[in-house]
Amino acid sequence: MRILSYNKPVLVNNPEAICRNAVDRSEGGLLEINIGDFGSDSLLTYIAERSSNLRSLRLMCSEITDDGFVQAVVKLPMLEELEVSGISLSGESMKLAGLSCPNLKTLMLNRLFYLSSDDDDHDAIAIAESMPKLRHLQLCGNKLTKTGLNAILDGCPHLEHLDLRQCINLVGNLEKRCFEKIKDLRRHNDSTSADYPFSFETYYFHWSRQLAILKNALPMEEGAYNFDPIVEEAEYYLKLY
Repeated sequence: MRILSYNKPVLVNNPEAICRNAVDRSEGGLLEINIGDFGSDSLLTYIAERSSNLRSLRLMCSEITDDGFVQAVVKLPMLEELEVSGISLSGESMKLAGLSCPNLKTLMLNRLFYLSSDDDDHDAIAIAESMPKLRHLQLCGNKLTKTGLNAILDGCPHLEHLDLRQCINLVGNLEKRCFEKIKDLRRHNDSTSADYPFSFETYYFHWSRQLAILKNALPMEEGAYNFDPIVEEAEYYLKLY
């Protein structure tokens, strides 16, 4: 049984209740599920506890936390396809996912495009150390560097498809080794005009929600974290759309 959810929850009344009902009706036979912006830790736990045979789990821009993700994914050892796009999960959580799902062949770990270009190879190292059977890997907007990419190429010997679009920290000539190992390579500067994982609606919904949350946060106290740069970033992207 497959459940493909609609990614615009504003048009659906109580999408979590609908999803839970569908899981119940599957009677443990659920094989694929795609959750949009309405995902939560409690919903993911509900699915995992009733769908141990799940082969494909796709989450996008939901409010899943590291704890909620880990508690669920360890109960899904049959997973072959996993998407966690637009969700802030740690490298350690991704490593636990790989170790808990030894048959994982497809991973989509896409990040919404941010202004910050800080290097971060945590995702890449986690993938390299725990997902040796990967064949399809999509890392759009990731902050990995040449070090992380080389780790993936070493740790994932069966990798055939690799999407690195908008990975702005990848500098230098990496194409030779990639083309030697990868059949289908999307480079960091390749066009995003077609088949990019984030649609206009996804971007707009994400930035609108982030801006609303930040502007309604408690008044700043002395020494507290300064949210001004993040607010400015959200306002910047909303103007683009």
